[in-house]
This record gives sequence, structure tokens and C-alpha cells, in this order.
Amino acid sequence: MPACACCRGEVEERFRFCPWCGAAQRVKIVEFFAAHPLVEEDPERALRVSRYLGDAEEGRHVRFSVWSGRPPRAEAAVSIADDEAERLARFLGDTAQVPEQPTAG
Repeated sequence: MPACACCRGEVEERFRFCPWCGAAQRVKIVEFFAAHPLVEEDPERALRVSRYLGDAEEGRHVRFSVWSGRPPRAEAAVSIADDEAERLARFLGDTAQVPEQPTAG
């Protein structure tokens, strides 16, 4: 059974965090986001966001990749540093409350 890198306690591979000390056990966390159904041409397209954990020496960063097709594959990717990821989070949070613009009609 694998051991926690932090406390050396035994940790099952399926665990994301050590049950003994709480340390993260994975080097990255991944989430997929679906494309907007009314805007995106390809409904199978998705955004994959990966948060790479670790200390500054290991290169903490966030990576965005656009996936599409069957089987799914990455079309493009870009990584940003943690400070830019924080700025992106603030931008999304700040603009979430902006009222919708009236449509011309």
C-alpha cells in the first residue's frame, strides 16, 4: 500500500487526501466544463482545467485545455501561474454579477 509523502502513513490509492494528516495525495486535480450549448458549434467540446499541486519548486500552476471529438482529445492547451489563476478567479467572480445587456430588437 502506498505511503503518504508527508507523514508516511498508509494511504489507499483512491484517496485524494491522507486520512492521517490530511495532506493532498495527488499532484493535480482535474475538472471538465461543458461548452455553452447556444454558442458553441460542437456540443462535444469541453474545457478541462487542471490544478497542479506542490510547492513552488514543483511548478504550481493551472492548465486549461480544449477537448473535443470521439474519442476526446486535446486541441490546444495553455498554462498560467498561480497569481494569474487568482486574477482569473477574481475576474470571473466580479463579472458574474454584471446585469445582462438588453438585446437590440
